[in-house]
Amino acid sequence: MGITRSSLHKRRVTGGKKSIHQKKRKYELGRVPANTKLVMGNQRVTTVRTRGGNKKHRALRLDTGNFSWGSESCTRKARILDVVFNATSNELIRTKSLVKSAILEIDGSPFRNWYYKRYGVKIAPRDKTIVPSESRKARWASRTSNLEKPLQEQLRRGKVLAKVSSRPGQDGRADGYILEGAELAFYNKKIKSKNRK
Repeated sequence: MGITRSSLHKRRVTGGKKSIHQKKRKYELGRVPANTKLVMGNQRVTTVRTRGGNKKHRALRLDTGNFSWGSESCTRKARILDVVFNATSNELIRTKSLVKSAILEIDGSPFRNWYYKRYGVKIAPRDKTIVPSESRKARWASRTSNLEKPLQEQLRRGKVLAKVSSRPGQDGRADGYILEGAELAFYNKKIKSKNRK
């Protein structure tokens, strides 16, 4: 028996049974879920032939992704360290499944290095020190740098919260964006309440 997305086996709204008058069709087929896992140092992506000769990239194991820092218009490749929250199920956190809208902990060093290069501000583990620079551009950049406190703390720790916006089981990659502002506050609250239980 193949996996099907047909609704002929389901009952009507009134509760009556539908008579099955045709066999399964190719356009109704479903496939086994990818269940993409976070596995360090071991990426595995397969291709699936789909209708019309097109291809889907099915990620089975991933450990990196491209993450965007929206307010700074900066995108960097970063290592995924852990899955910390998923609104769907705690089972997906336990199994470290990478799905769309999963909240991840990623390596913050690529973004910390970029911030230092751009603004001349070193986000050290202990303090925020401005490195003197001779160029006029660097002096102007250091004046315009305005980093919010929670994100600054995360960059200091070297672990940043990010959200997956791609579909690893369809695209073969776990890309997303860094959480900021109200969204970051919301998920921080969720993670803290989950850890208290």
